Amino acid sequence: MSSQPVPSALDARTQAFPILSAAQISRVRSGSKLRHVKNGEILFEPGNTNVPFFVLLSGSMEIVQPDFDGERLVARHGPGEFTGEMTMISGRRCLVRGRVTEPGEFLELSGDGLRSLIAKDSELSEVFMRAFILRRLELVSRGLGNVILMGSRHSANTLRLREFLTRNEYPYTYVDLDTDKTSQELLDRFEIKLNEIPVVICNRTRSALRNPSIQELADCLGLNSPIVESQVRDLIIVGAGPAGLAAAVYAASEGLDALVIEAAAPGGQAGSSSKIENYLGFPTGVSGQELATRAIVQAEKFGAKMMVAHSVAKLDCAKRPFKVVLDNGNKLPARAVVIATGAQYNKPHIPNIEKFEGQGIYYGATFMEAQLCESEDVIVIGGGNSAGQAAIYLSQTARKVYMLVRSSQLSDTMSRYLIQRIEENPAIELHYKTEITALDGETHLERVTWQDRSSGQIFVYDIRHVFIMAGASPRTEWLRGCLALDDKGFILTGRDLDAATGAPAMAQARSPYMLETSLPGVFAVGDVRAGNLKRVASAVGEGAIAIHLVHRALAEL
Repeated sequence: MSSQPVPSALDARTQAFPILSAAQISRVRSGSKLRHVKNGEILFEPGNTNVPFFVLLSGSMEIVQPDFDGERLVARHGPGEFTGEMTMISGRRCLVRGRVTEPGEFLELSGDGLRSLIAKDSELSEVFMRAFILRRLELVSRGLGNVILMGSRHSANTLRLREFLTRNEYPYTYVDLDTDKTSQELLDRFEIKLNEIPVVICNRTRSALRNPSIQELADCLGLNSPIVESQVRDLIIVGAGPAGLAAAVYAASEGLDALVIEAAAPGGQAGSSSKIENYLGFPTGVSGQELATRAIVQAEKFGAKMMVAHSVAKLDCAKRPFKVVLDNGNKLPARAVVIATGAQYNKPHIPNIEKFEGQGIYYGATFMEAQLCESEDVIVIGGGNSAGQAAIYLSQTARKVYMLVRSSQLSDTMSRYLIQRIEENPAIELHYKTEITALDGETHLERVTWQDRSSGQIFVYDIRHVFIMAGASPRTEWLRGCLALDDKGFILTGRDLDAATGAPAMAQARSPYMLETSLPGVFAVGDVRAGNLKRVASAVGEGAIAIHLVHRALAEL
């Protein structure tokens, strides 16, 4: 009996690199062209756009990742296998080099042709999409990206860039300057001083970005290169939280030309959640990032475009098509707009809080932040679901979690299952009617002072990590003068609109639709909308409903 394991259709490796059947290859053949390839021929390079999709009929090829020392092998393909990963769907720049190692015949299909095939062939769609997702996860887990990030765990800017790359599922190699002594060779090669870190070496070129902004990093990686900004689109969705991503999936799947604009990384507040356990269909829970990543894959599969690292500065609402004005001044026209910008956690009024942001003060609790405080005491501020999820997640690795809540109970704002887990967890210590009054430290947070408002007692602890998830304010400053807002800045929609709101006068021959704002053709969904439920499921539902209403609004044009 052979000692070699028998390949299983359920095996992750088999699903990442499946062999197509003759019938499946025949369906690919109908829209592709036959290409005779030679040994050593390069089919695509890192940084290429509009890379074709190949199915090998005969011969072989290898996928490699160029680096400073030569190349790293990613995969080998033989007859019946196919090339590509998630950049085939998103249209972004290629991450790897494809080289023929044995001459033969390949089927070549354009990126548009592949997306068209996926849209109409459900079986091939499942095979290709599963393989592309698993291959991207392999690149991420092995750090096989075309970017090197050199930084320090004590640097707030390093954490900012790592969070951006991780939440965008972009593979990269991280060099920790605190522990990697050989990294000085790289610093010397690019003449980089220690005060210029973090440093990003982008696309394996001879240039290096010194402490870049998120936007500079995104531009270097070409994350927004497939987007034609002058194109008049059916719909622009501002914000890529659960509501915005749901709107993108339904809009694209129903044939609308949709573009999503996200200031940082997809997922919104939910994207930074360690585990969501009360979302329908996930009995064991799902992380916010995983949920967001799946939604992005769905949206891009149907043809939606994603722009990241750009915020919206203004809505030019004088006439249709509306123009969404970006932070760089560029104007993107659209016949309809869905606003899904969510809400951001409020900063407590504590002296020095800005000084320690990213260096002891955090606004999300993911695996990355949890690594920074393993076996240490931490504080979680807040009494809502996000704070509860963070406390439970951090308690798995932290020595102790102090949960500080301004009110006298959790039940008004938190799901019952979370309350029970928190109360029964010996690693979590709850403090009601308690607020932080002081933060101290040199370059990193070292001490925290809090006060029990009931007794007036002051407590001082040597704690280096505080997670803030308390309260939320809408991101609507850019909409003033265009839309009616309530007294807290949330967007009024549907029946909540009222002549007494002081909304700008708009010519409208009908009553606004359910999720429509005071401006016809502009909709608001999720946490940015007045009267929202602050639940992932309701946000997703609103995103889906909004697209039904967008169709009606577009039909009026």
